[in-house]
Amino acid sequence: MKESNIMNRRKFLRNTSLASAFFIVPRFVLGRGFIAPSDKLNMGFIGCGKQSAGLAKSFLQTKNMEFVGAADVFQSKTDRFINMVKQFYVAQSQTERNTVTPYKDFREMLQRKDIDAVIIATPDHWHAAAAVRACAAGKDVYCEKPLSLTVAEGRAMVKAARKHDRVFQTGSMQRSWPEFRQAVELVRNGYIGEIKTVKVNIAGPPKSFDLTAENIPDGLDWQFWLGPNTMERPYNKMLAPTIEFESTMWPQWRAYKDYGGGGITDWGAHMFDIAQWGLDMDYSGPVKILYPSVEHAAQAGLVFEYANGVSMIHTNTKEPPSCTFIGTQGEVYVTRGALKTTPNESLKTKVIGGEQEKHVYKSTNHYQDFLDAIKKRSMPICDVEIGHRTASVCNIANIAYELKSSLTWDPEREKFEGNKEANKLLERPMEREWKV
Repeated sequence: MKESNIMNRRKFLRNTSLASAFFIVPRFVLGRGFIAPSDKLNMGFIGCGKQSAGLAKSFLQTKNMEFVGAADVFQSKTDRFINMVKQFYVAQSQTERNTVTPYKDFREMLQRKDIDAVIIATPDHWHAAAAVRACAAGKDVYCEKPLSLTVAEGRAMVKAARKHDRVFQTGSMQRSWPEFRQAVELVRNGYIGEIKTVKVNIAGPPKSFDLTAENIPDGLDWQFWLGPNTMERPYNKMLAPTIEFESTMWPQWRAYKDYGGGGITDWGAHMFDIAQWGLDMDYSGPVKILYPSVEHAAQAGLVFEYANGVSMIHTNTKEPPSCTFIGTQGEVYVTRGALKTTPNESLKTKVIGGEQEKHVYKSTNHYQDFLDAIKKRSMPICDVEIGHRTASVCNIANIAYELKSSLTWDPEREKFEGNKEANKLLERPMEREWKV
């Protein structure tokens, strides 16, 4: 970890340590910003699409929080979310709960003094605009992955969180899963020797907008859905499906570069994240991106080179998304629900508990970890800086694919060296109302 990031973490902990000293004092005595461990957190939800159901239930199951507000530009989805929360409490035989207030404009919800934190599960083109404003409003933030649509927006989110002393968790929940933590600690402790290569198997980059115009459904504010984007686009159900159509598919907005980063940011935000974690690059990144000269290069084959000599290769096969660390003495392959170690198969169950061994942050529940961090005023397992660095890997990969060019990247300055065209793509035009 570079010195500046160590100091940032120390400053964060120092600035928030005062809150820890007052945990035994009731919340109403301490005032806004201080939360006793026994108190349930009041939370708002921004973006009530298909992803919201599972995410909200994961938080509700902690029994340490309550939803008091929900915001979406599609009224029927806000209503569905509120009903889902109500039904959850009914199923749990819990009658004491706050009323969930609906909002179309999340900024109204952010004005509420009784809301401690918000969850952001909007399409990616909204993440920065919502997160920066939430931090400024004094809310702690849980934002879905990939954290940002551009490198500049990711850095703006980090700055906002630090400026306003906010706890900020990125929704890269694989960090709280045992198979991924085991893989990373095996790699960090040298059980497969010196790491030479990492293979990340995910889909390819996004495509240009090619959808036809359709009638806007009742209850959807399409202009608000477009939000920060300066490019006017017609409505199409593939981007913001009705509830009925959504039941048959996942919305496809991430396939289009106006709103997301394709498979590179979708699964890349998970698997590049594990690669960065294993390589101890949470506060840095690669220094070169080599564009492949093979057939179908537009969808796979990109090679990232790190300053320590490790190469990370983007593969794109029909196999499940995965991360494979290749060392001088073996390999560690990890995907959801599976960990394989070769040639020593016993490594996958090896207990890494020695005092001299390297250990990474251990979380067994990504959502509870965020809630605990709020009360402790500490950094969660996937702090905003970490989420930003992972998203940056994804975003600069998409830039290399778009330009069909090899690039030199400076992870300190977060700029490409000697390529103005590439540097222009580190940010995007945003409507004045939503700039960050």
